[in-house]
Amino acid sequence: MAMLYNFNNVSLYSKKFSVKNPSKSPLCFIKPHSLNYHKPKGSFSLSETFSKAGLLALVSASILLVDPALAFKGGGPYGSEVTRGQDLTGKDFSGKTLIKQDFKTSILRQANFKGAKLLGASFFDADLTGAGLSEADLRGVDFSLANVTKANLSNANLEGALATGNTSFKGSNITGADFTDVPLRDDQREYLCKVADGVNPTTGNATRDTLLCN
Repeated sequence: MAMLYNFNNVSLYSKKFSVKNPSKSPLCFIKPHSLNYHKPKGSFSLSETFSKAGLLALVSASILLVDPALAFKGGGPYGSEVTRGQDLTGKDFSGKTLIKQDFKTSILRQANFKGAKLLGASFFDADLTGAGLSEADLRGVDFSLANVTKANLSNANLEGALATGNTSFKGSNITGADFTDVPLRDDQREYLCKVADGVNPTTGNATRDTLLCN
Protein backbone atom coordinates (compact mmCIF):
# COMPACT_ATOMS: atom_id res chain seq x y z
CA MET A 1 0.00 0.00 0.00
CA ALA A 2 1.46 3.26 -1.03
CA MET A 3 1.38 6.07 1.49
CA LEU A 4 1.40 9.73 0.51
CA TYR A 5 2.27 12.53 2.87
CA ASN A 6 2.01 16.16 1.70
CA PHE A 7 3.73 18.83 3.78
CA ASN A 8 4.30 22.24 2.21
CA ASN A 9 4.14 20.72 -1.21
CA VAL A 10 6.85 18.24 -0.30
CA SER A 11 5.62 14.70 -0.91
CA LEU A 12 7.02 11.64 0.74
CA TYR A 13 6.17 8.70 -1.49
CA SER A 14 7.84 5.35 -1.00
CA LYS A 15 10.68 7.17 0.84
CA LYS A 16 11.42 9.37 -2.19
CA PHE A 17 11.43 13.17 -1.97
CA SER A 18 10.24 15.52 -4.65
CA VAL A 19 9.41 19.24 -4.64
CA LYS A 20 6.22 20.13 -6.42
CA ASN A 21 5.76 23.61 -7.86
CA PRO A 22 7.70 25.55 -5.17
CA SER A 23 6.79 28.85 -6.83
CA LYS A 24 3.12 28.27 -5.96
CA SER A 25 3.75 27.53 -2.29
CA PRO A 26 2.01 29.93 0.12
CA LEU A 27 4.90 29.60 2.52
CA CYS A 28 8.45 30.69 1.84
CA PHE A 29 11.61 29.98 3.81
CA ILE A 30 14.25 32.71 3.58
CA LYS A 31 17.82 32.12 4.56
CA PRO A 32 19.09 34.86 6.92
CA HIS A 33 22.22 35.46 4.86
CA SER A 34 20.12 36.06 1.75
CA LEU A 35 18.74 39.29 3.20
CA ASN A 36 20.26 42.45 1.78
CA TYR A 37 20.24 45.19 4.43
CA HIS A 38 20.96 48.65 3.16
CA LYS A 39 22.23 50.98 5.89
CA PRO A 40 20.77 54.50 5.56
CA LYS A 41 23.29 57.05 4.41
CA GLY A 42 24.87 59.09 7.20
CA SER A 43 24.11 56.49 9.88
CA PHE A 44 26.76 54.69 11.94
CA SER A 45 26.80 51.37 13.68
CA LEU A 46 27.36 51.24 17.43
CA SER A 47 30.93 49.99 16.95
CA GLU A 48 31.71 52.80 14.50
CA THR A 49 30.32 55.38 16.94
CA PHE A 50 32.52 54.11 19.78
CA SER A 51 35.55 54.00 17.47
CA LYS A 52 35.08 57.61 16.40
CA ALA A 53 34.48 58.74 19.99
CA GLY A 54 37.68 56.99 21.11
CA LEU A 55 39.72 58.61 18.35
CA LEU A 56 38.37 62.06 19.25
CA ALA A 57 39.25 61.53 22.91
CA LEU A 58 42.79 60.45 21.97
CA VAL A 59 43.35 63.55 19.81
CA SER A 60 42.00 65.84 22.55
CA ALA A 61 44.27 64.25 25.13
CA SER A 62 47.32 64.63 22.89
CA ILE A 63 46.63 68.35 22.49
CA LEU A 64 46.40 68.82 26.25
CA LEU A 65 49.65 66.97 26.82
CA VAL A 66 51.65 69.15 24.40
CA ASP A 67 54.30 71.35 25.97
CA PRO A 68 52.43 74.58 26.91
CA ALA A 69 55.25 76.68 25.44
CA LEU A 70 54.47 75.31 22.00
CA ALA A 71 51.08 76.98 22.15
CA PHE A 72 52.75 80.38 22.01
CA LYS A 73 54.83 80.94 18.93
CA GLY A 74 56.17 84.37 18.19
CA GLY A 75 54.92 86.01 15.02
CA GLY A 76 57.00 87.27 12.13
CA PRO A 77 60.00 85.68 10.39
CA TYR A 78 61.32 84.33 13.69
CA GLY A 79 58.03 82.53 14.31
CA SER A 80 59.55 79.09 13.81
CA GLU A 81 61.11 79.45 17.26
CA VAL A 82 59.12 80.12 20.42
CA THR A 83 59.85 83.61 21.80
CA ARG A 84 56.96 84.13 24.22
CA GLY A 85 57.45 83.27 27.87
CA GLN A 86 60.99 82.02 27.25
CA ASP A 87 64.39 82.58 28.83
CA LEU A 88 66.30 84.24 25.98
CA THR A 89 69.04 85.77 28.09
CA GLY A 90 71.94 86.99 25.94
CA LYS A 91 70.23 85.95 22.69
CA ASP A 92 71.50 87.73 19.58
CA PHE A 93 68.70 89.29 17.49
CA SER A 94 70.82 92.08 16.06
CA GLY A 95 69.82 93.29 12.61
CA LYS A 96 66.90 90.86 12.36
CA THR A 97 63.44 91.70 11.03
CA LEU A 98 61.12 90.90 13.93
CA ILE A 99 57.99 92.83 12.98
CA LYS A 100 55.12 92.10 15.41
CA GLN A 101 57.22 89.46 17.15
CA ASP A 102 55.75 88.16 20.42
CA PHE A 103 58.17 88.38 23.37
CA LYS A 104 55.52 88.66 26.08
CA THR A 105 56.79 87.77 29.59
CA SER A 106 60.15 86.58 28.24
CA ILE A 107 63.48 87.02 30.02
CA LEU A 108 65.69 89.00 27.63
CA ARG A 109 68.50 90.22 29.90
CA GLN A 110 71.54 91.35 27.91
CA ALA A 111 69.80 90.25 24.68
CA ASN A 112 71.13 92.04 21.60
CA PHE A 113 68.55 93.81 19.39
CA LYS A 114 70.90 96.36 17.87
CA GLY A 115 69.51 97.63 14.56
CA ALA A 116 66.62 95.14 14.65
CA LYS A 117 63.30 95.99 13.04
CA LEU A 118 60.79 95.41 15.84
CA LEU A 119 57.85 97.43 14.52
CA GLY A 120 54.73 96.50 16.53
CA ALA A 121 56.50 93.80 18.56
CA SER A 122 55.36 93.00 22.10
CA PHE A 123 57.59 93.05 25.17
CA PHE A 124 54.63 93.06 27.55
CA ASP A 125 55.85 92.25 31.08
CA ALA A 126 59.24 91.17 29.67
CA ASP A 127 62.60 91.59 31.41
CA LEU A 128 64.92 93.61 29.16
CA THR A 129 67.45 94.48 31.84
CA GLY A 130 70.73 95.43 30.17
CA ALA A 131 69.39 94.64 26.68
CA GLY A 132 70.99 96.26 23.63
CA LEU A 133 68.32 98.16 21.68
CA SER A 134 70.49 100.80 20.06
CA GLU A 135 69.44 101.94 16.57
CA ALA A 136 66.47 99.57 16.72
CA ASP A 137 63.14 100.36 15.09
CA LEU A 138 60.81 100.23 18.09
CA ARG A 139 57.83 102.07 16.64
CA GLY A 140 54.56 100.89 18.12
CA VAL A 141 56.29 98.37 20.40
CA ASP A 142 54.43 97.37 23.56
CA PHE A 143 56.66 97.91 26.62
CA SER A 144 53.73 97.78 29.08
CA LEU A 145 54.90 96.51 32.49
CA ALA A 146 58.32 95.73 31.00
CA ASN A 147 61.60 96.14 32.84
CA VAL A 148 63.83 98.16 30.49
CA THR A 149 66.35 99.22 33.12
CA LYS A 150 70.02 99.67 32.22
CA ALA A 151 69.23 99.03 28.56
CA ASN A 152 70.94 100.73 25.62
CA LEU A 153 68.31 102.70 23.69
CA SER A 154 70.71 105.10 22.00
CA ASN A 155 69.45 106.29 18.60
CA ALA A 156 66.44 103.96 18.84
CA ASN A 157 63.11 105.06 17.37
CA LEU A 158 60.28 104.49 19.87
CA GLU A 159 57.59 106.56 18.15
CA GLY A 160 54.13 105.52 19.34
CA ALA A 161 55.45 102.81 21.64
CA LEU A 162 53.41 101.85 24.72
CA ALA A 163 55.01 102.25 28.13
CA THR A 164 52.05 102.05 30.49
CA GLY A 165 51.90 100.58 33.96
CA ASN A 166 55.17 100.05 35.82
CA THR A 167 57.44 100.22 32.76
CA SER A 168 60.85 101.39 33.88
CA PHE A 169 63.71 102.86 31.84
CA LYS A 170 65.81 103.66 34.89
CA GLY A 171 69.55 103.60 34.23
CA SER A 172 69.10 103.22 30.46
CA ASN A 173 71.12 105.06 27.82
CA ILE A 174 68.58 107.13 25.83
CA THR A 175 70.95 109.39 23.94
CA GLY A 176 69.42 110.15 20.55
CA ALA A 177 66.30 108.08 21.27
CA ASP A 178 62.98 109.30 19.88
CA PHE A 179 60.07 109.08 22.37
CA THR A 180 57.48 110.86 20.22
CA ASP A 181 53.92 110.01 21.36
CA VAL A 182 55.10 107.55 24.00
CA PRO A 183 52.75 107.73 27.03
CA LEU A 184 54.94 107.94 30.13
CA ARG A 185 54.16 108.36 33.81
CA ASP A 186 55.08 111.81 35.09
CA ASP A 187 57.81 110.44 37.36
CA GLN A 188 59.27 108.41 34.48
CA ARG A 189 59.23 111.40 32.15
CA GLU A 190 60.85 113.58 34.79
CA TYR A 191 63.62 111.04 35.32
CA LEU A 192 64.30 110.61 31.57
CA CYS A 193 64.41 114.36 31.00
CA LYS A 194 67.31 114.55 33.45
CA VAL A 195 69.45 112.26 31.29
CA ALA A 196 68.02 113.02 27.83
CA ASP A 197 70.45 114.21 25.17
CA GLY A 198 71.19 113.95 21.46
CA VAL A 199 69.21 113.85 18.21
CA ASN A 200 67.78 110.78 16.57
CA PRO A 201 69.63 110.16 13.27
CA THR A 202 66.55 108.68 11.58
CA THR A 203 63.83 111.17 12.52
CA GLY A 204 66.01 114.22 13.19
CA ASN A 205 64.13 114.85 16.45
CA ALA A 206 65.93 115.87 19.63
CA THR A 207 65.38 113.41 22.45
CA ARG A 208 64.42 116.12 24.93
CA ASP A 209 61.83 117.52 22.57
CA THR A 210 60.20 114.13 22.06
CA LEU A 211 59.97 113.74 25.83
CA LEU A 212 58.34 117.17 26.13
CA CYS A 213 60.98 118.24 28.61
CA ASN A 214 60.84 121.81 29.94
